[in-house]
Amino acid sequence: MKTLRKSSSKKMIAGVCGGIADYFDIDPTLVRLGFLAFSFIVGSGVLVYLIAAVVIPSEEG
Repeated sequence: MKTLRKSSSKKMIAGVCGGIADYFDIDPTLVRLGFLAFSFIVGSGVLVYLIAAVVIPSEEG
């Protein structure tokens, strides 16, 4: 069973986008671009990222 975890190997800031990319088996750059687009279009992408950084657990190891 897959679990959503922050990535320690593909992280740029907190590892949220890398963890989401690992969960969905996609390129982390696509997830980062999605968060960037969400930030510009909706205006709350940074807030969503910060909440995810707090809520999503880190990888072990």
